[in-house]
Amino acid sequence: MRLENILALTYGKLINEPFVNSFENIVIEANKIKRGDLFIAYEENMIQTAILNGAYGIIFDKPTQMSDNEIAWIKVEDVEDALKRLLRYRLIEKEVVVYECNEIILKLALQVITEPNFMALGGDIKSISKTLWQVEPKSVLLFCPALLSEDIFTNIQTLPKMEIEAITVMEQTLFETSFIYDNIFYERQLISPFFMPYLEELLYLFKNLKINFRLKKFTPIEHFEAVFTNKKFEIKEFGTSDKVLIFEPNFSLIKEEMIFLQKQANWAKVIFIIPQTIESEGMDTLFVYNNEKEILEILNNSSFHFALIAGVDKSILIKQPIKHIQLTLNFMD
Repeated sequence: MRLENILALTYGKLINEPFVNSFENIVIEANKIKRGDLFIAYEENMIQTAILNGAYGIIFDKPTQMSDNEIAWIKVEDVEDALKRLLRYRLIEKEVVVYECNEIILKLALQVITEPNFMALGGDIKSISKTLWQVEPKSVLLFCPALLSEDIFTNIQTLPKMEIEAITVMEQTLFETSFIYDNIFYERQLISPFFMPYLEELLYLFKNLKINFRLKKFTPIEHFEAVFTNKKFEIKEFGTSDKVLIFEPNFSLIKEEMIFLQKQANWAKVIFIIPQTIESEGMDTLFVYNNEKEILEILNNSSFHFALIAGVDKSILIKQPIKHIQLTLNFMD
C-alpha cells in the first residue's frame, strides 16, 4: 500500500521526509516484521526491533524518538483505531462478505474444517490482523460482535433463516450427541444436545453459501462446560463421576440452560447457582451468590448430581479448592 493512502486512511501525520513510499504488509509483532513492512507500534519499546528487522514505516501514538530518518514515521491519535481503518479498507478492496453470529455459533465454527475462503474470526483485532490483511478476495468471514469490534467491517449481514431442521439426533446424554446430518452419521460427538440448534444454524450457512466443510471431533467450548468431580470437588476425567459442575460465563444463556436441564435431567437432583445481579424466579434448588467464596460454600453444603453455575469458569476450583469441614464430637472428662 502506498504511503499517501496510509496517511489518508489513518488520518496520520508524517513526521519526517522518508525515502520510502510504499509498504508490503501491515504487522503488529516486531519479531515478525520483514523488509518493507509497516509496523503498528502497540508497544513502543519494540520499535527498534521492528526497524532492525526491516520495517519501512512506523505508526505510533505515543512520544517516540525517531532513530532512522529513511523510514516513514506516522503519528496517529490511536494505533488501534488506525489499524481498524486500514483493515476495513483492505476488506472492502478484497470484496469480502461478512456475517455476524452469536458467541456459541462462532466457537463451533472455529472447530469446523472449511475451505480457505471461509474464516471464523476468533480473537481480538491484534490477534487476527495478519489473517485479515492476507484474506483471499471475496472470502466469507464470520464474527461475533460481543468478541470482536464491528468497526472493522462494513455491510454486515445476518445469518440466513433456516427453513427446516436438518440435524437428526440419534442418541444423546447431557453432554454428548450422536446425530445424522446430510446422510452422514456422527457418533458420540462431545457436544451437548443443547448446542444442536446453534450447530444447525452454522451448517445451514455453509449449505446456503455452498461452502465445503468437514466436521471433526468437537471439543468443549467455554459454555455449558461440564466438569466432572469427586466428593472433594477435585476435577476428574470426563464421564468418570456422578457429580458434575456446569459452568456458564454468559448470563444471557442461563435461563435457556436451566430449562434444558430441568427437562433433560428430570431424573437427577439439579441445583442452580447464579449471581445476585441476575433476576430469577424463586425455586428450592436456586442459590444466589455475591462472590466466588459463596459459590464454594454452596457447593460444599449442597447435595446434587448437577450444578449449573453462572458467571464464572472452572478456574475457581483451582484458585480456591473447596475445603470440607469434618465435624467431630468433643467429650468432656
